[in-house]
Amino acid sequence: MHINFDELSTNQRYHLLTQTIVPRPIAWVLSRNSDETLNLAPFSFFNAMCSDPPLLALSIGNKEKGAPKDTAVNLLSGREFVIHIASTEMAAELTKTAATLEYGVSELQISDLQLSDDSKQSMPRLSDCSIAYHCKLYDHHSIGPNGQTIIYAEVISLYMNDAICEIDGTRITVDANRLNPLSRLGAAQYAGIEAAFTVKRPK
Repeated sequence: MHINFDELSTNQRYHLLTQTIVPRPIAWVLSRNSDETLNLAPFSFFNAMCSDPPLLALSIGNKEKGAPKDTAVNLLSGREFVIHIASTEMAAELTKTAATLEYGVSELQISDLQLSDDSKQSMPRLSDCSIAYHCKLYDHHSIGPNGQTIIYAEVISLYMNDAICEIDGTRITVDANRLNPLSRLGAAQYAGIEAAFTVKRPK
């Protein structure tokens, strides 16, 4: 089968991309609304982009009627935010937070998620996530006729659960099996990892 993308609608392209570029990491983004309430939403057009400066990138589409999503509004405001990596056990709660709600209505109100406050940070984080990046906006741009927003998030600090890592001198090694990250597939499918394995690179 050979598919010419010039002959497809935007929706058809989206579904083919999301079902073939798999698995994808999920950015579970906690941001602050202008009225100080908290917004929480997942995005799977997401990955690490650079280590100097330390940048994560996520792509945020618009709502059905073309208005920007709440997360994009909040991140572009310059307010700091937190990107979490969820475990497979959190799939149901993460999916709840993908619901479309009125601006200012927090997804935390429709979930059983709890927050942990850190006096050193301006934003709380989700208590049950083993990875949480405290971020600020580094740069952004809009692409395509529908105004897809690309966010470059600069990592200010990283929270990591001690139970998922080993420390050898100055090197921290994260055990992927202990982290058990949730990944996105196509349609309504998710995946975890059955067992991580190692293949050494050539010298």
